[in-house]
Amino acid sequence: MMLRKSSELLRGDREVLLDLDTGAEAQTTDSYGSLQNGGFIPPRYVTANADDDVDDPVYVHCGTRSKQPVPQPGNYFRDGRTKIDFVLVWEIRSRRKRRGKGKSEMNAQEGEDAAAAAAAAEESSRSERRKAQLAQWREKFVQNLESVGLLMEKEETANEKKTIHFLKISAPWESKMFFKLNRCTFGFQAQPHLDLNTSARVLSRLCIPNVMKESVPSRPLDYYTCAFRKSKMSRFLGCEDRETYFSNTQRHRVVYEILARTMYGKRKRAEVGVDRLVNEGAYTAAFPLHEGPFQLPKYEIRPDELNQRQVLYHYWARWCKWYKYQPLDHIREYFGEKIALYFAWLGFYTAWLLPAAVVGTLIFVSGVMSMGNNTPAKEICSSGASYLMCPLCKTCQAWNMSEICTMAKLGYLFDHPGTVFFSVFMSFWAVTFLEYWKRKMATLSHHWDCMDFHEEEERPRPEFAAMAPTMEQNPVTGIKEPYFPEKTRLSRMFTGSMVIVMMLCVVMIFLVTVVMCRGIISVMMFHTGSPVLRTEAGTIANISSSIVNLGLILLMGRVYTALAEQLTKWEMHRTQTQYDNAFIFKVFIFQFVNFYSSPFYVAFFKGRFVGYPTNYGTLFGMRNEDCGPGGCLIELAEQLFIIMVGKQLINNIQEFILPKVKAWRQKRTLAKVIGGKGSGEPRRWEEDYQLVECEGLFEEYLEMVLQFGFITIFVAAFPLAPLFALLNNWVEIRLDAHKFVCEYRRPVAERAQNIGVWFNILEALSHLSVIANAFLIAFTSDFLPRLLYQYKFGDDLNGYVNFTLAYAPLNYTEYPMCRYKAFRDNNGNYTFFYWELLAVRLGFIIAFEHVVFFVLRAIDWIVPDVPESLELKIKRERYLAKQALAENQEALLQATRPLET
Repeated sequence: MMLRKSSELLRGDREVLLDLDTGAEAQTTDSYGSLQNGGFIPPRYVTANADDDVDDPVYVHCGTRSKQPVPQPGNYFRDGRTKIDFVLVWEIRSRRKRRGKGKSEMNAQEGEDAAAAAAAAEESSRSERRKAQLAQWREKFVQNLESVGLLMEKEETANEKKTIHFLKISAPWESKMFFKLNRCTFGFQAQPHLDLNTSARVLSRLCIPNVMKESVPSRPLDYYTCAFRKSKMSRFLGCEDRETYFSNTQRHRVVYEILARTMYGKRKRAEVGVDRLVNEGAYTAAFPLHEGPFQLPKYEIRPDELNQRQVLYHYWARWCKWYKYQPLDHIREYFGEKIALYFAWLGFYTAWLLPAAVVGTLIFVSGVMSMGNNTPAKEICSSGASYLMCPLCKTCQAWNMSEICTMAKLGYLFDHPGTVFFSVFMSFWAVTFLEYWKRKMATLSHHWDCMDFHEEEERPRPEFAAMAPTMEQNPVTGIKEPYFPEKTRLSRMFTGSMVIVMMLCVVMIFLVTVVMCRGIISVMMFHTGSPVLRTEAGTIANISSSIVNLGLILLMGRVYTALAEQLTKWEMHRTQTQYDNAFIFKVFIFQFVNFYSSPFYVAFFKGRFVGYPTNYGTLFGMRNEDCGPGGCLIELAEQLFIIMVGKQLINNIQEFILPKVKAWRQKRTLAKVIGGKGSGEPRRWEEDYQLVECEGLFEEYLEMVLQFGFITIFVAAFPLAPLFALLNNWVEIRLDAHKFVCEYRRPVAERAQNIGVWFNILEALSHLSVIANAFLIAFTSDFLPRLLYQYKFGDDLNGYVNFTLAYAPLNYTEYPMCRYKAFRDNNGNYTFFYWELLAVRLGFIIAFEHVVFFVLRAIDWIVPDVPESLELKIKRERYLAKQALAENQEALLQATRPLET
């Protein structure tokens, strides 16, 4: 009888909470650091076992606690003591408004026929049924939340048209959910603060004042930590005060997991979790509360009395703090490790951009200073009518090479020996940056107690658990979990890859369209008859087509991102990490082709298949494009500037304006409901509801990773790219900080060990940059042809221009003896110099890649991924943890020795 009753109770719990563990098969192991995945004890079991001293081996990060700021009145229930951990919001039109609307509809139908009236009535009935369904889901969801022990309190704000409902949720200490749904590490011994900034340590040793350093109040303490065990709770710091033992960030993380796993309907229909309720429209928002207002009070207040949000705003999110270090510990304490790691990576990347920007600017300045000494440009400018060039299109006329004097000089800025050095420098820079980021990442992961967080510890996503057809045993934890057949998933992923290929073909079609558009604009410029327009026809066509290309890139990116999201959901990935990685990979592959296809075309294909007079290559009846007067590198630089800088400007404008517009609309809507009824006491839930929903970090990472590709893959053509990236990132850090602190609702804190698959993408881009720069220098730049000419004919490059120009074949009658740029003889065949140059180019690529990759492997071997000091610290922490938790066991052994003897 008892067994049957227990099984019935367990079945009831599983209808309430999407439990990923079965009570009958729960593990009872009590080993240090072990894991029980997914267990949850309802309140009726808590009361029966409240006094039991049971070890609950739990292993989740819970942030180190610091001195709590002054409590905010708006963050508590009406009793002033119960903390609000989460808020659910939904809006309902008032009945009076709905009746009035129905009457107006009936009046409007008086003159209509019966069929139209019936259709309108059916539509109204369908809308009413939908509203009733949503209300039923909300009621069932709230009942299930009550049954798992959450405390709730409801607030309403209404006018004659609409009622906004706020459901405040709190997790009580008495419930064991903290010890079951959290797997936490807690501090047992405080230690000095860790200085995470290398530049601060260097400047301190050199006794140089550091203007970037700033003392930020209420910095979270650093602890030696170990896996939490409830039976050893008295040995952990801060256990005496239940109110502050769990931080607010930790509390709302636990509540969100309950909300994400609570059923509101039928499991077979995947009716589970607050996220789907928001998507269905049952709730309009679900969010944890901010710690109070971000504005500083008008009266005097001590820095340690500021709430966490005010500290972040005053010392981080303001524009005047652009040159200060980021308070990473405070960011992590408030927003969680995932967001803190993003800002840590962004700050680290921006700091490393400084030397790259300095070197790139010096390379560009050296090109400006030596531009007047460029012998080929001098020959072009002084040639007069010596070089009559063949027409650039069928209806164009011949032109003199002296007309491109200005472009020849400008081309030298992006094609001189310094750019070769800079491309090698940036190849080393990219890999060294990633090696040192791995060290930084390891340090932060240990410092924030998430070094041991692995994907296998993640629970299945609620959507996956609800839609999975079967239950199988997890090979890692030994617990039965929802399972989706791998073969079916692979077939879905293969189908999704076909969709990606189709979208990439669309991108290629757009690229061909842009190429044809560029050719049409060039012909139009030549037909104007203006000498200025004829000379600058290529530049005008390149700039205008690049702007059109940027618009198509942004449009296609939006469309494909929505498509990739649906494909990734359909593929049924088990954990959130797997889901995110699959989504990121899909979008990045598309965006890589979307953004880089046009620069790749200009760098490696444009001007390669032109042909020669009497034998020109064509595409859809149009002659293939040739490089402009200044060469392909200057055109590539123009493309990079427009696409890279243009995208940065558009993104920054969007990030600055759109949140403010959305927040203004939200405040305007809520102000109509609130009117003048607001009380003097702050109502934090209403103020936070007026903010914009946080959209995550995907767009932020994608923007920076694409920027990383621009400054590494094509850096030989655009040495100023790191400088523009540096300026953008200085703005980006404070812009993102201001959004998260002031304009976004507080996101749910998520745990992370690193930046995820983005690091693998960065590594792939750094290796691709070595290959791309080698081919760029070898085949697109004039560096090797000039070098070979100097070796064979003279060091001063006199006569180089004439040497690079071939004569039109004798059978070309339109403009006899006109010239074109190629190493060909009078019959159109390649000269011996061409084959010599091809051998030099291929040899340069092989030598460049082998030397650079060898040095990169040496750097990877020399620079360890984990600093030696950190390894010692980890060993020390593990030793202290064992000592702290093993005292009772040693006493027990000593007590049992007499019995054994």
